[in-house]
Amino acid sequence: MPKFLIIDGSSMLSTSYYGNLPKSILFAKTDEEKERHYPEILHTSDGKYTNAMFTMLRTLLAVYKKVKPEYVAFTFDMTRDTFRRTQLGADFYKANRKETAQPLKEQFIQMEELLKAIGCPVFMSQDYEADDYAASLVEKFQGPDLQTYVLTKDHDYFQLVSEYTRMWRVVTKDKLENLKDAYGLFGKEAYEELPSNVFEYTSEIVCSEEGVYPEQIPVLLAITGDPGDGIPGCKGVSSAAAPLVAEYKTLDAIYEAIEDCQGVAKKEKELNTFWKENLGIGRSPLKALKTNKEMVYLSEQLATMKRDIEIKESLEDMRLHINAEELIRQLKRYEMNSILTEYEKIQK
Repeated sequence: MPKFLIIDGSSMLSTSYYGNLPKSILFAKTDEEKERHYPEILHTSDGKYTNAMFTMLRTLLAVYKKVKPEYVAFTFDMTRDTFRRTQLGADFYKANRKETAQPLKEQFIQMEELLKAIGCPVFMSQDYEADDYAASLVEKFQGPDLQTYVLTKDHDYFQLVSEYTRMWRVVTKDKLENLKDAYGLFGKEAYEELPSNVFEYTSEIVCSEEGVYPEQIPVLLAITGDPGDGIPGCKGVSSAAAPLVAEYKTLDAIYEAIEDCQGVAKKEKELNTFWKENLGIGRSPLKALKTNKEMVYLSEQLATMKRDIEIKESLEDMRLHINAEELIRQLKRYEMNSILTEYEKIQK
């Protein structure tokens, strides 16, 4: 069966950047100190930063050799001021993140241009994030005749896992060993065919790890929040979130149960007793959920990936056809001689 690999380019490039930085920058205590050491970052003779690009291209080459997908698409973030801020009014969304370092910012542009130049589909815009495009690609193309995989390290992507779509999540070596010990479902041969430090998540594994099935991940995040993305959720309810979502499935159903109590103390006590005895919830989340209802619903909107972005391209447009001549030119341009040598060996 043909494979369609959707790659979270922003996640991969960022991980590649921080995984290939000089220690002098990694351990610097201030931004000014980091900037003083920027000349130590891998760069071309004319000053173009390449540490993230180099690592990402090495990873992509390894993925190609192991997986050999028939179809590939890359998704990237362009800005934090997407519809979540402009339309939903959540100006706090991702506001806790630092400004992207200049060497990485430059390499985002360079990497996106390189991928387009060699013939890889790249999806990004001012209105949506990389994961929104990934979700819309999954929604349009997944099906029984196509093996769809999403490669990322971002746990938000759990919501895309389904019967037809698997998540290839980049994890640490220790985490990978723990997951393989816990869910040795695919056998040694299958693991060896995956990219390094990648674990394949099915719907069942997502449920086992998170306590809810993939389609309920946005509801879970609506309550637990996501500090990394600045999604507030409902404070003080995180431990009760998974049992509540597993029981009620949707926010509407949770709040329907709360509203059925009509604010009557006796009925609310009975609901708390049900949660405690049947769901194992010790500390009641009732008051917090009532107080933070508006923010909980907004958090769900923030956590839910868009699946309806118009994708004009056909699956055939995603077919992996690398322009070898252009790739060689780009590798020479960025002075990546070791990758060039490795690529030329594959071509022989």
